[in-house]
Amino acid sequence: MQIAVLLFDRFTALDAIGPYEVLGRLPGARTVFVADQSGPITTDVGTLALTATASLAEVTRPDVLVVPGGPGQIARMTDARLLDWLRTVDTSTTWTTSVCTGSLLLAAAGLLDGRRATSHWLALDQLPAFGAQPTGDRVVLDGKYVTAAGVSSGIDMALTLAGRIAGDAVAQTIQLGIEYDPQPPYTAGSPTTAPGSTVAALRANPSLVLG
Repeated sequence: MQIAVLLFDRFTALDAIGPYEVLGRLPGARTVFVADQSGPITTDVGTLALTATASLAEVTRPDVLVVPGGPGQIARMTDARLLDWLRTVDTSTTWTTSVCTGSLLLAAAGLLDGRRATSHWLALDQLPAFGAQPTGDRVVLDGKYVTAAGVSSGIDMALTLAGRIAGDAVAQTIQLGIEYDPQPPYTAGSPTTAPGSTVAALRANPSLVLG
């Protein structure tokens, strides 16, 4: 089972690494990081890079596709080559997934037309322009499409998908193995629970997280 994780300049690291840590532990999984060309791809903070081990041309029939988000997503929304690749590989995937604003790339490729989907809460209002039906749920399944909300929710998405692929026992074993037992010190992880001033600050300056 080949799991392809898309990389592009200024992607958000955890969007890609969270699902990688979960899905890469599935029995028979072969994970490949893929980008325009193989080589190091820099994340949004500019001090970390992941290595793409294959180019788009070399990955044509992955079983699972993971599309992260990040500020670099904006520049790729009209990238004909990338959008064509997404449409092409989607024809043979068993699962097509995204994290955060990665769903906007899937939507721009026409893959979420008429489907329920989620994204980072600051980007949800952009989905309808591409025919998608936005929901504030943390993980959304619609057919073979699995979209996750912002950044950390990629781990939840991957565990959900792991259960669908390999069964609950395997997914639970992976969860225990990575000790995914969130106990955050604040309840500011959602716009419905965060202080109003914090929500307002991000709404006023979404570039802090979305570029």
